[in-house]
Amino acid sequence: MFIDVRLLHYKERSFTYLVPDTLQSQIKPGILVKVPLQSRIVPAIVHSVTYNKKYNFEIKPIVAIYAFPDDKKYDGFIAKISQYYQVDSINFIKRIQKFLEEKEKPVKTVQLVAENAYNKIVLTDQQQQVYTAIKQSVDLQQHQTHILHGVTGSGKTEVYKKLIEDVLKKQKSIILMLPEVTLAVQFEQLLKNYFSHIPVIGFHSATLVTVKRSLWQLLLDKKTCIIIGVHLPILLPISNLGLIIVDEEHDAGYQEKKHPKIHSRDMAILKASMYQVPIVLGSATPSIQSLWNVTKRNWQLLQLKERFAGSFPKIEIVSLKQKEKRACFWITKQLHMEIQNRLERKEQTIIFLNRRGYSFFVQCLCSYVFTCKQCSVSLTLHADQLLVCHYCNYNQTLPTCCPECHLSQKDFLKKGVGTQQIVSMLQKLFPQAVIARADADTTSKKRSWQQTVQDMLEGDIDILVGTQSIAKGYHFPKVTLVGVLWADLNLHFPMYNAAETTLQQLIQVSGRAGRQSQESKIVVQTFDDHPVYRFIDETKYIQFYQQEVERRTEVGYPPYKHIAEIEIRHKEQIVAETEADIVVERMQSYIEHKKLQVEIFGPVSAVVYKVKGVYAQKIILKSFVRSNMIELFADIKLKQFKSGMFFVIDPVG
Repeated sequence: MFIDVRLLHYKERSFTYLVPDTLQSQIKPGILVKVPLQSRIVPAIVHSVTYNKKYNFEIKPIVAIYAFPDDKKYDGFIAKISQYYQVDSINFIKRIQKFLEEKEKPVKTVQLVAENAYNKIVLTDQQQQVYTAIKQSVDLQQHQTHILHGVTGSGKTEVYKKLIEDVLKKQKSIILMLPEVTLAVQFEQLLKNYFSHIPVIGFHSATLVTVKRSLWQLLLDKKTCIIIGVHLPILLPISNLGLIIVDEEHDAGYQEKKHPKIHSRDMAILKASMYQVPIVLGSATPSIQSLWNVTKRNWQLLQLKERFAGSFPKIEIVSLKQKEKRACFWITKQLHMEIQNRLERKEQTIIFLNRRGYSFFVQCLCSYVFTCKQCSVSLTLHADQLLVCHYCNYNQTLPTCCPECHLSQKDFLKKGVGTQQIVSMLQKLFPQAVIARADADTTSKKRSWQQTVQDMLEGDIDILVGTQSIAKGYHFPKVTLVGVLWADLNLHFPMYNAAETTLQQLIQVSGRAGRQSQESKIVVQTFDDHPVYRFIDETKYIQFYQQEVERRTEVGYPPYKHIAEIEIRHKEQIVAETEADIVVERMQSYIEHKKLQVEIFGPVSAVVYKVKGVYAQKIILKSFVRSNMIELFADIKLKQFKSGMFFVIDPVG
């Protein structure tokens, strides 16, 4: 027996090897093997098998076969996501093989407090109704997508635990996904305390290699377990899968930042469908796409409308354009007074700055924002003082004055404020307070961020200043005030879903307040009194969905139509631009020939058009049918181009 294999870490070229008689019964396409290459032993994947073939030279034998769990649906799943994202399936196999071979690195974690970990599960009436509805799918072991729309602090975790309990009784395994590693660590410890008789294993970047290998052995032995992580768990071969739970399902963190930009929530939905198991998508702010699928794909919407403990916070909208004299522009008199009150009462405050990491829009002090005349998005300011729409390529030179109030260009707001500046300001205003920071710089250092979370839980921090990380599902019982410094910052970003993501962040960060208190408050500072603020009261979130879907349907944005993005990258700008134009021409010809219902927008320069010396062009596709856009990209002969080309279906940012 001979096999043709592809080496995992080399260029696309196949090699032939002999299979010893003792290993032939285990060989089939898709199996991982170890093969000799010069003086090394390297991993490879079996591509094809041949018999009785004669060669005029010596064929080396394979060294060994990787032990791989007996998941009969796994190959089909990997093939499906490879086709969906238009990448070679070997990319996903590499990720599995990497953790099998990786060496142990020192990973330090902080033991986080798991509140109520040992308490018996006692559900409220609403929780019981939701649990009973999902339990039907679990008992019948049939596929169904359930959206659990539970307000912040409604006790979704208690429902998860009860469902996990039922699945474990059936000797089935569970995947629980969280949008951030520290959250995954927190859930891991909580579930370990409650399900002490069952392996609860984190599978993420903070997991020790020995723990990952112990999980692999459990999968090989078809043992029941609970697997917790962010991206990786969904790629595992699990023969006895019984339930998938995706918490904070709306979170953009589920889409990976590097190509291929896999969206783990979407892949979890696909996996649940192919494996015919129920899936629960939980959130206080479900994505517009998920709510749309309630009517379009018969997903089941279940709601928890009451908090398990504590009360909803009071909401106060405050204008940053107030004329009163204040020590710091970004801390209004109202917010200053509320922070002082919390310090006196030994309660905690969260200060939230919903800032992202790319170019700012241009806003006049009168609140006028420069927007595209053809798209409902703001224009992005480029270094050459050109305002550009990154959807249709409309552009204009930055005017010398505001078209609304005629203020001079020097009065335009072009720069923002960062978390470090805010910490310094607060330290001057409240020198007695203990202040910590949570942004990309700090949360990327996992041990440091875990320690910050622990300090918050123990009440050792008075004020926590942060960005998107603190808007996730953390439970800080002593927080009674949330201050949002610049609420309308993201509302003017050039994305069709700017209102959705802004509202989700505002509701999520507001939900950190009052979880164990009857009195709490949210101070929302803003330049512009935007209509989206009417829905910060999270009980009105479905009303926002209805309004937003109507608006997007009118202009043909998701979920009414689907979007895909093609990114063309090259070190020479002229090459990237020229080849982007050629790609558009070829796609237009293919659309005409095949009569596909796909719209093409662009090419245009990417928002961040140069990264590490590489230039990027973007092409946007829009269609009612995702498969049409996939087919269109698949027809591009990538090897004919000098540029790298990357395809993203349903980009979230």
